[in-house]
Amino acid sequence: MEKNPKRILALLLRVLALGAAVSATIVMATSHERANFFTASFEAEYSDTPAFKYFVIVNAVVSAYSLIALFVPWGSLLRRLLVTLDLLVTMLLTSSISAALAIAQVGKKGNSHAGWLPICGQVPKYCDHVTGALAAGFAAVIIYTILLMFSVHSVLNDLLN
Repeated sequence: MEKNPKRILALLLRVLALGAAVSATIVMATSHERANFFTASFEAEYSDTPAFKYFVIVNAVVSAYSLIALFVPWGSLLRRLLVTLDLLVTMLLTSSISAALAIAQVGKKGNSHAGWLPICGQVPKYCDHVTGALAAGFAAVIIYTILLMFSVHSVLNDLLN
C-alpha cells in the first residue's frame, strides 16, 4: 500500500472529528447536577432542554458516521458520496452547536426581557460540563469544515487529473 499524504491527512482529520464528536456526546450526555434553592430542590440535566437533546443526537449520529467513513476505500465511488455526506454532517453540526450555544447563553446570563433567571450560579458543575461539551462540539464543527474543504479539493483534483 502506497503512503499518500492526502490519505494520511484525510484519515487524521476523520479520527480527530470522531474524537471531538464522541467527546461532545459523552460530556453533554453525562451533564447533570442537583441543587437546592431555599426549600426547593431541582436537578439540571441535558435532557431538560430540547436544544441539548438535539446536540447529543446530532453528535452521536456524526460519531457513527465518522466511524463508518474511516473504512470507506480511498479509490471507490463511495469516496465521492462522502463529500456530500460530509457537507450534510457539517451543516447538522453547525445547527446543533448554534442551538445549544443559544440555550447555554440563556442559562449563563438569563433573559431579563422574558424574566428568565440564570441558573449557572446554582449549578456550576453542570454549566462547566455543558461548556466542555460545547467546546468539543465546536472543535468537531471546525474539523469537519476543514475536512469538507479538503474532500472537495481532493475529489475535484482527482476529476481534473
